[in-house]
Amino acid sequence: MSSVSYTKKGSQAALALVGLLLVAINLRPALTSVSPVLKNIAEGLSLSPAALGVLTTLPVVCLGLAAPLAPKLSRRIGPERTIFIILILLAVILLARPVTGTLGLFVFTALAGACIGIMNVLLPGIVKRDFPARVSLMTGLYTVALNLGASLAAGATEPLRQAFGNQWQPSLAFWLIPAVIAALVWIPQLRINHIPRVRQRDGHSLYRNALAWQVTLFMGLQSSLAYTVFGWLPTILQDRGVTPVTAGLALSVSILCQVITAIVAPLIGGRMNDQRAVLISVMLLTLCGLAGCLYAPIQSVWLWVVILGLGQGGTFSMALTLLALRAPDADTAAELSGMAQGFGYVLAAFGPLLVGLLHDWSGGWDVVGILLGLIGLGAMIVALGAGRNQLVRQPD
Repeated sequence: MSSVSYTKKGSQAALALVGLLLVAINLRPALTSVSPVLKNIAEGLSLSPAALGVLTTLPVVCLGLAAPLAPKLSRRIGPERTIFIILILLAVILLARPVTGTLGLFVFTALAGACIGIMNVLLPGIVKRDFPARVSLMTGLYTVALNLGASLAAGATEPLRQAFGNQWQPSLAFWLIPAVIAALVWIPQLRINHIPRVRQRDGHSLYRNALAWQVTLFMGLQSSLAYTVFGWLPTILQDRGVTPVTAGLALSVSILCQVITAIVAPLIGGRMNDQRAVLISVMLLTLCGLAGCLYAPIQSVWLWVVILGLGQGGTFSMALTLLALRAPDADTAAELSGMAQGFGYVLAAFGPLLVGLLHDWSGGWDVVGILLGLIGLGAMIVALGAGRNQLVRQPD
C-alpha cells in the first residue's frame, strides 16, 4: 500500500527546504575532515597505511550497514524525529571522536558513518514526498549543500589544525557545530512529523528486481570512487610533492566544483527519456580527473581536480536522482534508497580499503590507478541498465 502523498506550500515548504539543506551540509564533514590531517593522525597515533585504509573504510561500511535502520526508525517515530535525533547524536560523536584515543577514533568514526547513512536514506524519500513535482531540482539543491559541507571541511580542517596550535583533535571536533545548527533549525519539522504507512508485501520485493540491483551497483561503484577521493586524494597529492594545506585545498576545490554538475546533471537527465548518456558522460569525466591527479605533471593538478569534481558531482547527483526516477511513489523511493545505499555503501567501502592495501603493498600509487579504472568501467556497464526509462515497480 502506498503512503499518502504529502506536499508543503508557502513558508512551510521554504522552512522545510532550509532544514533539508542544513541537514545535507552535515552528510560529509565527518568524513572529509579526516583526510587533510590523515598524516598528522598517523604520526600522532603511530598508524600504518593499512590502518589508515581501515580508518577511511569504516565510516563507508557503516553507511551501508546502518541504512536498513532508516526505514525502521522512520516507521516507528517518523523521518523528521529520526533526523533530529541522529543530528544530536552526530554532534556528540564528533565531540568524542578526537579525544578518546586510537580506539575511540575508530569507533566514533564508524558511528559517524552510521549516522550519516541513516540520514542519507531518509532524504530522497522526503524530497519525493514533499516536492514531487521538483524532484530533480530539489535533489540537485541538497546535493549542492552536501558538496558545500564536504568542501568546507576538506579545505578548512588543515588551517584549523594550524590555528589550534597544530593539534588535529580540535580541528576535527569543530565539525559538530554544523550538526547543532541543523538540529536547531530542524525543530519546527517535529510539529508536522509524518509516520509512513507500511507497504504490504505484494510478492514483488526489490531484491528480486534487476533494475533495482543495477541502480544499487551504480550507487556503490560511484561511491567507491568518491570515498577514495575523500579519504586519499590529499595523501596522494602530498606524496607527489604538494604541501598539506594545498592538498587539502585541492580536495576542497574538487568538491566545490561538484556543485555545478550536481545541479546541471539531474536537470538534464530528468528531462531525457533515459539517463544513460548522462551517466556515462559524468563517469568518463571522473576517470579523466582521477588519471590526471595520479599520473599527469603535478603542475597541472588544478585542472584535473576541477575535471574530477565536475565528474563526481554528476555521478553522485545522478545516483540520487535515479532513486526517485525509478520509483513510482515515495514509499518505493525510500525502499529503493535503503537498498541502494545499504548494499551500495558496503560495496563502496572496498574502494578506500583496497587503495590503502595496494599502496601499502606497492609503496606507490601507480597500481591504484588500475583499480580505480576498473571500478569506473564497472560503473559505466551497470549505468547502461540503471539509466533505462523504467520503474522498479509498477505504481499501485
